[in-house]
Amino acid sequence: MSQTTDNSFSAELEKQGIDGHLVLGHPSGLFVLFFTEMWERFSFYGMRVLLINFLTSAILVGSPFSGWGWDPVQAGALYGTYAMLLYITPIFGGILADKYLGYRWAVVIGAAIMTLGHLFMAFDSPLFLYLGLGALVVGTGFFKPNMTSILSEMYKSFPQKKDGAYTIFYMGVNAGAFFGMMLCGYLAEKVGWHWGFGLAGIFMFLGTLQFWFAKPIFGKVGDPPTAEQKAAAKAQQSASLNPDDKPNPFTGLDTILIVVMTLLGLAYAFNDPLSKIAGLDILSGLQMGGFAGQDVAILTALVLFIFVVVSRLTRYTKVVRDRMIAVIIFAFFVIFFWMSFEQGASSLVIFARDNVDRTLSGNSLTIFNIVNTLLTVVPLALITYVVAKLTKATYGKAPLSNIVQFVCFAGIWAIAGWMLYKEFTAESSEITVSWFSILNSFFIIAFANYVSKVWDSKFNPPAAVKYGLGLIIMAIGFGLLAFGAYGVQAGIKVSMIWLVLAYLFHTLGELCLSPVGLSYVSKLVPARMIAFMFGMWYLAIAIGNKLAAILGGEIENITNQYSLSTFFLIFTIVPIAAGLIVMALNPLLKKLMHGVK
Repeated sequence: MSQTTDNSFSAELEKQGIDGHLVLGHPSGLFVLFFTEMWERFSFYGMRVLLINFLTSAILVGSPFSGWGWDPVQAGALYGTYAMLLYITPIFGGILADKYLGYRWAVVIGAAIMTLGHLFMAFDSPLFLYLGLGALVVGTGFFKPNMTSILSEMYKSFPQKKDGAYTIFYMGVNAGAFFGMMLCGYLAEKVGWHWGFGLAGIFMFLGTLQFWFAKPIFGKVGDPPTAEQKAAAKAQQSASLNPDDKPNPFTGLDTILIVVMTLLGLAYAFNDPLSKIAGLDILSGLQMGGFAGQDVAILTALVLFIFVVVSRLTRYTKVVRDRMIAVIIFAFFVIFFWMSFEQGASSLVIFARDNVDRTLSGNSLTIFNIVNTLLTVVPLALITYVVAKLTKATYGKAPLSNIVQFVCFAGIWAIAGWMLYKEFTAESSEITVSWFSILNSFFIIAFANYVSKVWDSKFNPPAAVKYGLGLIIMAIGFGLLAFGAYGVQAGIKVSMIWLVLAYLFHTLGELCLSPVGLSYVSKLVPARMIAFMFGMWYLAIAIGNKLAAILGGEIENITNQYSLSTFFLIFTIVPIAAGLIVMALNPLLKKLMHGVK
């Protein structure tokens, strides 16, 4: 029966011009997307895990391990703006792909720009650092929204298989993050910073080639939309509108206010690092009393944003309005989650470097090497098996893509083997700072399936409860760090077990909250407004990322004035309070959602 189903599935794919060879029951194109996303995430997280550490490390003249000696406040300001923009540019990249470029070209353009960005990052120069970060922001705008769009288009006739496809794709995201942080981090901290940055760029380039050469596998999936397709999509959208879902076009005032708030928001984003790093305050003219110019700008943008949202909400029918209010409430609380969770890219990196005892020798080193070997070899072997299956299915159709994939994995095996050999032959060793960051990806892979089974069972709680649990469970991780760091004096380091446990609870919190948000946006918002509300959702995540970097940059100031434990208590108390509030709002949210579950 299964063989018959697979044959039918394969035949239907061929009718649509998509390669009909199946790999593990799915189209070969899914695994091309899997590996393209894996190499992009390898590069992104490989660079991300290094940035704050590199910027704040001591200046060592002539050494490959010399950082730039920045204050964490300065590094946090730059990283925060970078992270913030990463969630804003995909809004525009998605629009360009939908209307003009097509998804596949948008992915290629984005990947090429990101490759250039990683190349810039390999040079030890402020100019190239800023050019590199800028290219990564622009490239992500093209790349990020359109990979999932290709996947969705490929499965539009097979909705029953889409959940499984997204699960496989999500594993590619985490596999890339896992190996990127492990290997780029190891090279950077053991050989030299720019070896790590360079490795990220190499695999971004190879991932781009792998996707480009796989074009025959996708047929016309992801091609630019024709005029006929645009007209048909518009007609279908009009036909599917609920009679109560009256159009609500933007007024001239809406448009003007959106432009003004966007300019103010971007001015704030760029002024924050400019003023803290270069001493150049382009918003000083807006200063009012004790409020700095950039604070006035962002508060004004916030007031305008609230005005536009409220004025638009009053123009919708009651059910649509209520459901959108529910989405806005969820988006508000997601800010508190990412504000805390994204400490993993800033303060937790500094904490791991300066305050955690990472030195191992004797039996403890042997045990760590065994664990690290299993963490490295087992997933790499499983993914290599998938590569072999994909090569067998598609070599005749996309040989160059498969050759590039072989080069990628030969390189990964070689670097991983060198890393493990180097550690096994050392009498003592210091765990790299970046190694702890891989724990998030590992715990996601280990626990995602079990958490999803809970949501599929009779114990599936309401959305507000999932949100509250996500915030509270994540806060427990910071509470453990606060406990582990309690009473620690300058020069004394804490056990690494506290950081490992923190990442465990942060990941469990993420699994409770993160997958829920986008799901409810798609359920609650009318189809014609999905793009707009997704944009609002990503804006909330962008704000959370910026706040995370600003607060993370204060780790040394708060530690010096109070204590390290006090710093972590901020991210314990605030998310717990937010979690309890959103859970208390469950009856209201249930009413606003009008039956959507």
